[in-house]
Amino acid sequence: MKLGFLIGLIVGILLIPVGAFFYFSGGYAPVATSAPPMPFEKMLANKALQARLEKEMPKKVPIEPTEANLMSGVAPYKENCAVCHGLPGKSKTAIAAGMFPPPPQLFHGKGVTDDEPGETYWKVVNGIRLTGMPGFRSTLKDEQLWQISLLLANADKLPESVTNALARQDSPAGSQSQH
Repeated sequence: MKLGFLIGLIVGILLIPVGAFFYFSGGYAPVATSAPPMPFEKMLANKALQARLEKEMPKKVPIEPTEANLMSGVAPYKENCAVCHGLPGKSKTAIAAGMFPPPPQLFHGKGVTDDEPGETYWKVVNGIRLTGMPGFRSTLKDEQLWQISLLLANADKLPESVTNALARQDSPAGSQSQH
């Protein structure tokens, strides 16, 4: 009796990874951006992200959110981030509308203004797997990464000059890519 239970338990445990393998390799998993998420996908991804952030995000911000630093974050944000995350007063781009999961529109609603700047910095530096969010560690300078992070952390209370620079069609001077 105990042996039968033990064998059944082992077979049951082995069936889970075998079933998952056939689910994915058989083409049943939703991979299109228009497909609904897999069961537990969002919960597991958020749990993993939060655990990593707690371990690795910087606790201290090395620059102040001065008007000059916020303004310096405008050009790299517009060049590298705005196509997915938007600009104040602008509609969502076709690229952002076609992504899954949809990228947050950081100047509409609360964005990431309730996140610590270190959390936003970690996300900008490292990116987030399976979301389309790239990491910019190798393409932007560390100071630019912090300037973008502070710009977003303060998006709900930006000086008018910074908001105007974000809304302008032309990119501010010095918006050359750091690639």
